[in-house]
Amino acid sequence: MIQGTLHYLVPALLVTGTVLFMEWFAAWSHEHIMHGWGWGWHKSHHEPHDEGLEENDLYAAVFAVFAVFLFWVGATWFWPIWWIAVGISIYGVLYFFFHDGLVHQRWPFKYIPRKGYFKRVYQAHRLHHAVEGRDGCVSFGFVYAEPVDKLVKKLHDNKSGFDQGALAQDEQRPADQGR
Repeated sequence: MIQGTLHYLVPALLVTGTVLFMEWFAAWSHEHIMHGWGWGWHKSHHEPHDEGLEENDLYAAVFAVFAVFLFWVGATWFWPIWWIAVGISIYGVLYFFFHDGLVHQRWPFKYIPRKGYFKRVYQAHRLHHAVEGRDGCVSFGFVYAEPVDKLVKKLHDNKSGFDQGALAQDEQRPADQGR
C-alpha cells in the first residue's frame, strides 16, 4: 500500500515542486540574466518587430536542450531527474501559453482577457514592457503576477519614466489585434 502510494506521490511532488521552482527561477533569471548580462538576446523582445521568431527565443531553446539532457540523465542513471525534466517541460508549456500566447499574441488567434487572473497576468507583463530599455522594469514572472496597483506604484517610484498608457491601450484595443 505505502509502496504503491509512494510510486505515484514522489513523481507528483517532483513535478509539482519543479513547476513551482521554475516560476521562481524564470522570474529571477528574467530579472538578473535577461535584463543583465544576457540583454543581448533579450533586447529583441523589448523592440518592435514583425518576425515570427526573435533572438530572445534562444532562451527557450536553451531551456529545452537542458530539459532533454535531464530526460536522458533520468532515463539512464537516476530516475527522479526524469520527473524533474517533466516539470521543466510543463513549465515550458505554461510559459508558451501565458507569455507567448496570452500576453504577446504569438498564436494564430487573439484573445485579450477582460477580467480575473488572466487579465492580471496580461496587464503585469504589459507593465513590464511599459519601460523603454532594460532598467526600471517590473513584473519579471510569467505565470504569477503581483497585483497591478502594486506594479503601477513600483513604476511610479522608479526614477525612469514609463508609458502611462500601457494599460489604457488594452481596454480600447479590439480583441483580434496582436502586439
